[in-house]
Amino acid sequence: MSIETDRGPWDRLDALQTQAFSALNASSGARRYYDKQRARDVDYNPALRQLGNRLVGILHGCLKTRTLYDEATAWSHHAQPSPHAA
Repeated sequence: MSIETDRGPWDRLDALQTQAFSALNASSGARRYYDKQRARDVDYNPALRQLGNRLVGILHGCLKTRTLYDEATAWSHHAQPSPHAA
């Protein structure tokens, strides 16, 4: 006998955090974005959550415009150094 629990949005958040963690090694853009968050003294989990939210935004853009994911396009505005970084 198995007991199923309804964790509601927590299942989706766990999946999103897992996706963000996996993207750290698979995507140089995701790694730069995460490292930028960490450099701003954002803790590990909130930085992963922000990365996950960014990935959802990228996916939404791809679906909305019916375009394939392109690493260079997805992260191009994060590749440039911040004007405040000096």
